Amino acid sequence: MSFFSVNSPAIAGRKTGGASQKNTVAARPIIYPSYNTSPKAPDSTGMHSNAVQLAAKIRLGWNIGNTFEAPGGETGWGSPVITEDYIKFVKQQGFNAIRLPCAWNLTHLADKGKARIDINWLNRVKEVIGYCVKNDMYVLLNIHWDQGWLENNCTALKKDSVNAKQKALWEQIATTMRDFDEHLMFASANEPNADNAEKMETLASYHQTFVNAVRSTGGRNSYRVLVVQGPSTDIDKTNDLMTALPQDQVAARMMVEVHYYSPYQLCLMDGNASWGKMFYYWGTGHHSAIEPEHNATWGEESDVNTTFNKMKVKFADKGIPVLLGEYGAYRRNNGKHVPLDLATHNDAVDYWLTYITKQAKANGMLPFFWDTGGALDRQNYSVKDQRTIVALNAGAN
Repeated sequence: MSFFSVNSPAIAGRKTGGASQKNTVAARPIIYPSYNTSPKAPDSTGMHSNAVQLAAKIRLGWNIGNTFEAPGGETGWGSPVITEDYIKFVKQQGFNAIRLPCAWNLTHLADKGKARIDINWLNRVKEVIGYCVKNDMYVLLNIHWDQGWLENNCTALKKDSVNAKQKALWEQIATTMRDFDEHLMFASANEPNADNAEKMETLASYHQTFVNAVRSTGGRNSYRVLVVQGPSTDIDKTNDLMTALPQDQVAARMMVEVHYYSPYQLCLMDGNASWGKMFYYWGTGHHSAIEPEHNATWGEESDVNTTFNKMKVKFADKGIPVLLGEYGAYRRNNGKHVPLDLATHNDAVDYWLTYITKQAKANGMLPFFWDTGGALDRQNYSVKDQRTIVALNAGAN
């Protein structure tokens, strides 16, 4: 499938036919006030890097997961309050970029009927971004799952109402964060559920609304690098379905985001199933003779190479960096599922982390490891899993 230029019409602008659309009645959109109440003239101060130049400055990224996207706020899922010392600690471990998954709609609207975000929440997020920028850390701020108001509604029926909320929220977020320099990037969504051309068309409209809302606030936002998510942030779906990027008033200031937790049986599966067992052992030289039934049978090096090359060819080679916004494999040593060949398992996890990080960078992708406090202790700023930190850094070198 051909890939159009950044400035070509977005998918949202293309008309499609079909009997199914004739029977679709869009929901009545909710009208929110405009929050672009203080637009500024464009300001390029501190915003000189285009997307490719900015990508070259990002070595290795870190997610502050299960924190600012948690119901009830920052500590809702057990994370301590994030401090500047924690940001400095992350930087000391070799990371120079932070992804800040963030909820806005879920429990942070001061007025739900007007989609007005609580100013205290806006200021708290701004404070944490400030910790990062002050310490020369790049930041990716998004609207995360957020009760799925966007991510679970990539449908023609919900299109107008979701776009109305997307516009209202991003006008407020962008205005509040407008004065940060190029260290701050915005991301339209997290993992929008889209798996066919019709849903992709709707998702493209959400991305276009995001771009328009951010740019409309002016100032440094006129030049800020923006990140749009592929359908389901799945590499194969993104390769097949994402045939255009949003129109933008400034050239070469956009990145694409995908995620990678593959093979599922190694990265995320938490218990054997009727259709297959968990993978404890992955990669050349890291299979077990003791527990062969838990050796990976797919998703190993050649599959990684093939999959990541799709993003290189489709985007990176055309000057559009790809952000690997989440990835991770984790040690099964918590007592619930302990591999019999634990040494080989730990070596395999190390190998996966290094291999994925290295191949991501080799294919023009910026790796951001997903952590919720398992590898770095947020209370006392100590390393809980030194092997993971070493493995990630080995891949980034």
